[in-house]
Amino acid sequence: MDPRKYIWKKTTRVLITALLFIMPVLFTGCSEPEEPTIHINMPYEPDTPAPAPHEGVFTSKHGTMTFSGDGESVVIDFDKKLSDCLGLPEGKQEARYVFLSGEYAPYGRMPIRYDVASMFRIITGEGKEIISAEINIGEYKDGRFQTGTDHTTADRITFFMDWENNGDWEAVDFLK
Repeated sequence: MDPRKYIWKKTTRVLITALLFIMPVLFTGCSEPEEPTIHINMPYEPDTPAPAPHEGVFTSKHGTMTFSGDGESVVIDFDKKLSDCLGLPEGKQEARYVFLSGEYAPYGRMPIRYDVASMFRIITGEGKEIISAEINIGEYKDGRFQTGTDHTTADRITFFMDWENNGDWEAVDFLK
C-alpha cells in the first residue's frame, strides 16, 4: 500500500474519532439556559398592588423633601447638620431617589417598593459631580428601630441617623 494512502486513511480515522468525541460536548452547550439565580433570592414584595409614589412636601426639623410623584425625582433642602452627615450638598438640590431592600447575596441591595424598603438612596449631581447617600429607613416605635413591611408610608419617611458615627442612633421623621 502506498504510504501516502496509509497516512491519509489513518489521519481520516483519527479526525472522525476526534469529531465523534467532540460533537456531544459542542451540542451540550446549545441547551436552553437555566433560570438565573437572581430569581431564587429576591427581596420580599407583597402580592398587593404597589403603593403610588410619594408626592408633595415632606418636612422634618432638618429640612424638606419635595416629591414630584413620578417615583424618581425629588427636590431636597437639608440643613447643614443633615447634609454633612449624609455627605450631600447643603440647601436646595434637585435629586433622584430609589428605595432599596436589605442586602441580598450575591446581588446586594435591590430597588424595591417603599412599603417594604429598608434603605433610601438619594443621588445628586451628574457625571463626575454625582453624589449618592444611602440612608437606613423604617420606624421608631416602642423604643426601637424597625425596618421592613409598612414602616415607610405614603405620609412618613423616617431616616435613622447616627450623627456622631458612634452607634447612638436618632429617628428623623419626614412627614407630609
